[in-house]
Amino acid sequence: MISWNVELRKDPITRSWVVTGDDIPDVAPRLDSGCRFCPDSTQPLQLIASTSGLQGAPWSARSVVHPSALYRIEGEPSRRGDGIYDRMQPVGAHEVLVENARHDRNLWNAQDSEIEQFLLLAAQRVQDLKRDSRFKYISIFKDHGPAAGQEFDHPTSQLTATTFVPRRVLYELRAAREYFGQKERCVFCDILSQETKQEQRVIENHGDFLALCPYAPRVPYETWILPRTHEAAFERMGLNRPAMTRDLGVLLRRTLQRIRTITEQFHLVLHTSPNSHQGSGSLGYWKTLDEDYHWHIEILPVLVEKSRSYTFKEVYFSPLTSETAVKRLREATIEP
Repeated sequence: MISWNVELRKDPITRSWVVTGDDIPDVAPRLDSGCRFCPDSTQPLQLIASTSGLQGAPWSARSVVHPSALYRIEGEPSRRGDGIYDRMQPVGAHEVLVENARHDRNLWNAQDSEIEQFLLLAAQRVQDLKRDSRFKYISIFKDHGPAAGQEFDHPTSQLTATTFVPRRVLYELRAAREYFGQKERCVFCDILSQETKQEQRVIENHGDFLALCPYAPRVPYETWILPRTHEAAFERMGLNRPAMTRDLGVLLRRTLQRIRTITEQFHLVLHTSPNSHQGSGSLGYWKTLDEDYHWHIEILPVLVEKSRSYTFKEVYFSPLTSETAVKRLREATIEP
């Protein structure tokens, strides 16, 4: 792992934490030719965890320290003031989740058993890092395609453990808590109920999972995958309900196949509950967390010709309604 001179700074208006530093490269340089994540690579990687191999493969999925990690596991955040501003050390974890031992097996063309092993690894890493009370949130995300900021050719996702909750998730937590306080129901469960009844924005059902286009999309073809069974923490489902993990893998594969008929580039992010060992008495959103929050996956396709959708952030702009997007995604030809 290569360490860079970085720090975290907080925007006092939006309350977003920003990783910043001088001359931070996008990725560590390769030490020799070839893919660093393939099983026969000679490039050094710090292995963290792996799942057992399938069909003779040495492993199915594995987690390694990011070769140019922005967060380091050692030390304390040492949050301090800088006049009206706040800053702290980038304490955390930054891992690459190698989705498959094979270079040509992505989440949309891998076998369902292989995707299941990747989801199992993701759940294991979230659970393990939540044991560290320094970390407030564990993020898992995948950027695919040049316009989405893809770093590696090998099928990979990334994980970060941070001492803060990302702003988008923080908004969700607060909104879910307020909704629960008013109605004593989970807002995500209510969304699932209404979308199931109306069937206007549902792309596909599989097992306990639903893929849908949200009512107010931020970008064209924005898609969510949610479990019907209420659960705040992804890792509890991933580790305790293997049948659900298999169903999630199938629907994730099919959903990405549909999206790839529109564009090959996308952002994918897992939204799960924050670390309950890092409870905040002042914010209060851990008090009813298991009742009011609902883990889910968000997929934001990147349409390069629709760049306005990604730059006009004060008010999101999508030149396509969810109802039209669902119709086109339903009609897409995909593998069974």
